[in-house]
Amino acid sequence: MQDVTFFSPALNRNMPYRVYLPAKPVSGQKFPVVYLLHGGNGGFRDWSNYSDVARYAAPDNSGGLILVMPEGAFSYYMNAAEKPEDKYETYIVNDLISDVEERFPAAKGREGRAIVGISMGGFAALKLALSRPDLFVYVAALSPSIDILHRGLSPKRLGEWWRIRTIFGPSNSETRRTSDPFLLVQSANPVQTPYLFMTAGEQEPLLEPNQRFAARLRDHHFSYEFHTKPGGHNWTQWDAQLPGCFESLFKHLHPAN
Repeated sequence: MQDVTFFSPALNRNMPYRVYLPAKPVSGQKFPVVYLLHGGNGGFRDWSNYSDVARYAAPDNSGGLILVMPEGAFSYYMNAAEKPEDKYETYIVNDLISDVEERFPAAKGREGRAIVGISMGGFAALKLALSRPDLFVYVAALSPSIDILHRGLSPKRLGEWWRIRTIFGPSNSETRRTSDPFLLVQSANPVQTPYLFMTAGEQEPLLEPNQRFAARLRDHHFSYEFHTKPGGHNWTQWDAQLPGCFESLFKHLHPAN
C-alpha cells in the first residue's frame, strides 16, 4: 500500500490517492486496474480502512490487480454545474487514469479497467458506465444513491439538497438530465455499456430505488446482476458484498497482453 499525490490539471491542485499493488510483480507484467470510489462525506482511505478489499490485489487472485482509491470529496465525482472549478469527472477519467498508467504497471485500455463505488461512488460508477462506456469493461455499484436527483427538499437535509443543486444544477436543468442514470439508461446502448453489478442492503432506504433501477436495466436488456443481503447502508454490508463482486469482476476483466 502506498499513498500518491499528483497534480490534477482539471482541478488545478494536488490530489491524493491510495494504491495497492500485487506483492511480487514480474518485470514487464501489466495488471488490470480497479478504481474504488468512496461515498459521501468519506475519503480516499475509506476502502482500505473499512473493508477487506486489499486481499484482491494478491497475485493468487487471477494474476493480481492494482487497486486505486482516489479522493472525491463530496462531489459525486461530477463536473459541478455551479462551481466550474470543480471538474471531478474530468479529474477521474483524464488525470487520474493517466497518472496511474504512467506511474504503475497498469494495463491500458477498457478491457483492463473496472470501477467499483459505494453510495455516492456507486452513483458515479453507474453514471460513467452509461455515459462513458469506452472507459471500463466492468462497473459495480454497492448501495448507489441512485435516486439522489429525485429527492425533494427536506428541512432535515437542507445542506445536502443545496450541495446536490451546486453539483447538478437546478431541478429539470439540462445538467441534471444528462447526469441522471434513470434517464441515461433509456438512451445508452446496452451492447456497448459495461457489465453492471449492483447490490443493496435489505434494511436500507436505498433498496427500493435500486430495485426500480435494476428493473429498468432488465427492461432495456442490459447485461447486469443485482444482489441484496441483510444489512443497512454501511461498510459491514458492503464488505459482505465484495466476494460476489470480485468473483463477477474476474469473469469480465480481460486486459490485453
